[in-house]
Amino acid sequence: MAAKRYELKAEQWARIALLLPGKAGDPGRTAFDNLLFVNGCLWVLRSGAHWCDLPERYGKWKTVHRRFSRWCHAGVWERVFEALTADRDNEYLMIDSTIVRAHQQAALRKRGAQDQALGRSRGGLTTKIHMLADALGRPLRFIITAGQAGDCPQAAALLDGQPGQAVLADKAYDSGALRAAIAGMNATAVIPSNRCRKIVIPHDVEAYKHRNRIERCFSKLKHFRRFATRYDRRRIHFTGFVHLAGAMIWLN
Repeated sequence: MAAKRYELKAEQWARIALLLPGKAGDPGRTAFDNLLFVNGCLWVLRSGAHWCDLPERYGKWKTVHRRFSRWCHAGVWERVFEALTADRDNEYLMIDSTIVRAHQQAALRKRGAQDQALGRSRGGLTTKIHMLADALGRPLRFIITAGQAGDCPQAAALLDGQPGQAVLADKAYDSGALRAAIAGMNATAVIPSNRCRKIVIPHDVEAYKHRNRIERCFSKLKHFRRFATRYDRRRIHFTGFVHLAGAMIWLN
């Protein structure tokens, strides 16, 4: 049925049901139907539609949007994502980034509003998603910045506290400081030397071939239209959708 197209399967719901707030016995009010609410958020994430176009079967769109916002501020989506990543493959760690265009509705903000990770790059008004992935190309961590932000400055934060035998990255991450940080993790840097480097540092060519997995992961994530294009004015709402999309990669 088309109505079930974006919704969680029973086995997927079983994996996250106990990670969500609002269960009987939790502090505060017991949620009416967490599954229906999450499926409504997934419909918006996958379709890219306005919240006001949310099908009536998921409830009043303003109520669903308000609850989605509360969960974003409470870090619920990020905690669910992090819980799912516990079953990771630590042979390799991979880092990369992708730029997403910001829709015109994301650019509408009041004067004096705080930084919302929107910036100018060659593609116009954009946001950059920096990602750490495991050896199977599954996301482990996200950092959201303005589109013009460099890749290498975010690498240390992506790798902080993450175990791995090797770190795979492209030439944009070729820096002495990052190589030293990777060595401090007791890991091997599998990073091609930038052409401006006077002395070329060799890397494991065979291991580097696995880096295509993080690129394929970005491709899968961009099937979710609110990941592929930023429609949200507020960084915290866009970040919530990014973590929800990442959770779906682990649930599939």
